[in-house]
Amino acid sequence: MALVRAARSSFRRSGGAIGNYASERNILCEGISPFRHPAPVFEKAVTGFNSSYIPSTQMINQLNFGNRGMKFTPQYQFPHAEAQTVGGADSKNERSSYPGLEATKQGEKPRVVVLGSGWAACRFLKGIDTSMYDVVCIAPRNHMVFTPLLASTCVGTLEFRSVAEPVTQIQKALAKDPNSYFFLASCTGVDADKHEVYCETVGDRGVSHEHYRFKVAYDKLVIASGAEPLTFGIKGVEEHAFFLREVQNAQEIRKKLLMNLMVSETPGISEEEKERLLHCVVIGGGPTGVEFSGELSDFIMRDVRERYAHVKNYIHVTLIEANEILSSFDVGLREYATKHLTKVGVRLVHGVVKEVHPDKIVLSDGSDVPYGLLVWSTGVGPSNFVKSLNVPKSPGGRIGIDEWLRVPSVEDVFAIGDCAGFLEQTGKPVLPALAQVAERQGKYLVKLFTDIGNQNGGKALSAKDITLGDPFVYKHLGSMATVGRYKALVDLRQAKGEKGVSLAGFMSWLIWRSAYLTRVISWRNRFYVAMNWGTTLIFGRDNTKIG
Repeated sequence: MALVRAARSSFRRSGGAIGNYASERNILCEGISPFRHPAPVFEKAVTGFNSSYIPSTQMINQLNFGNRGMKFTPQYQFPHAEAQTVGGADSKNERSSYPGLEATKQGEKPRVVVLGSGWAACRFLKGIDTSMYDVVCIAPRNHMVFTPLLASTCVGTLEFRSVAEPVTQIQKALAKDPNSYFFLASCTGVDADKHEVYCETVGDRGVSHEHYRFKVAYDKLVIASGAEPLTFGIKGVEEHAFFLREVQNAQEIRKKLLMNLMVSETPGISEEEKERLLHCVVIGGGPTGVEFSGELSDFIMRDVRERYAHVKNYIHVTLIEANEILSSFDVGLREYATKHLTKVGVRLVHGVVKEVHPDKIVLSDGSDVPYGLLVWSTGVGPSNFVKSLNVPKSPGGRIGIDEWLRVPSVEDVFAIGDCAGFLEQTGKPVLPALAQVAERQGKYLVKLFTDIGNQNGGKALSAKDITLGDPFVYKHLGSMATVGRYKALVDLRQAKGEKGVSLAGFMSWLIWRSAYLTRVISWRNRFYVAMNWGTTLIFGRDNTKIG
């Protein structure tokens, strides 16, 4: 619908070439998971910038970057060499004929293009002043996922719509304003010289059969495309494991869990096969893996024992972690979580996954672990989108940013959320891939864009002498995780190793629920969540298998 409306009201043709909760890296393996979508690129991002190696940097008060003549204060200088251009799937001649939104004209509001619909992108969209800017959001999904409660949807504690918020509800201008749009598409290329992004529409299963391609000119570009699950190149993970980052992932996990429960009751199924079908294995002992294991144990203790009495003694949960579970939490909280999970029936195993097969995983010590459901939650890393961009990278391969969340090698480009990290030259550490980090960056960027707009710097190439104000500073507010059976952990320390308030138990569970209920974006979804919790408490979890 967005594309139809765009073609009807504002799509104009112009010539020119075309040039994704906590980070939980605890499984000791190597490699990064492949990405299935077309690899996007920056074209002519900077005159000869080599992002793979930065031999020297120099901090100076004022300097010009690239061939734009933009002045940053203060900033870092990167060596330049010969210009580079990287092509995409189509030739430049073919892509020059794409329909699209042309560059804004004099008298029109500057256009901000946002890539992504995650925490960082949606916090920015929620706060951006649409009387000052036109906004275009481009993302492969039309909603934000409230990831802290996603694990609850896998077992029916919450319904899926309770954790999904439409982007056009977060920023209503995307649906109402004549020059603001939401496009369901993936970005396949960025030309920083022309200030254009190139996109391809997506369908339910990745790229749609009709490859509608288009381009959008921008005055300011905000990259908030998120990250991808880390698989460390382990054979079989992509094919046989479930991730837990999207609503679709939760739906697939729920279907698989319920299907295994029903199939295991079929006459003729051997004892060994029943045990395999009903063995739920979780890889990764970070907050996501621990919370999912806790939800599963609750589901087994209360609902499976009542509704699947014939197989109640066969279902088990195993959590495999290479190091310690919840390694970023206080030692006392980790010990409490370990004891509680063991008490409610979760088997904790220290091990490293070597290979994944359709019905078992192989650990590095050679032992086999049969499974019926395998959930992979070992943290996130840069996607092929991020890896393909010809810009400096932070440690870990994210898009390198400065203290004002700008990409220093190109002009009018900012990056926030899990896809971005501070460059080593800033002297700041790369922040963890947490929702609160992304949300705080989105909020900061709103203020920065307001200041830029108030100084008439919203248009492309017009921020030359803009005063940016204070740089971004992150202050950690603490961590929380539920471990099942009305128990949770609350760690209010600002950093690992520091002293602070740490709580565990029923009161922590009340704090956990209250905090997340208030953080759900809309009143509609807060009502959904509260009602779901109430009905689950009274009637139990919904175990209907649909689809």
